[in-house]
Amino acid sequence: MATKIRKHTNPKQVIRFKHKRKIRGKVEGSPERPRLSVFRSNKQIYVQLIDDIAGKTLAAASTADEELKGKAGKTIEGAKQLGLLIAKKAQAKTVDKIVFDRSGYLYHGRIKALADGAREGGLKF
Repeated sequence: MATKIRKHTNPKQVIRFKHKRKIRGKVEGSPERPRLSVFRSNKQIYVQLIDDIAGKTLAAASTADEELKGKAGKTIEGAKQLGLLIAKKAQAKTVDKIVFDRSGYLYHGRIKALADGAREGGLKF
């Protein structure tokens, strides 16, 4: 069975997916040091802690979760709160070291605030 090939025509998306492919070639999550993967939409931000060796998601959070709903939304402050929330969930799973996967997004704004919040929460990159 052939896999479906995604074709993007938006130049910004094409560039992001090229960056994402390059980053994923270098970054891999393990049980000791899972990968913190980020997806940013126009309305929400989603993060997952992934063990690539086992192919499992250890923890996930988003700005749409009940803990963050209505607090700060898609703003930089909301991203920082999300970083603190994922750090709390990671520490509940006894994870304190991670590998940060920004998924091709530039490291500024909401992505930087998310990483800062995760560091504040106790995660080490």
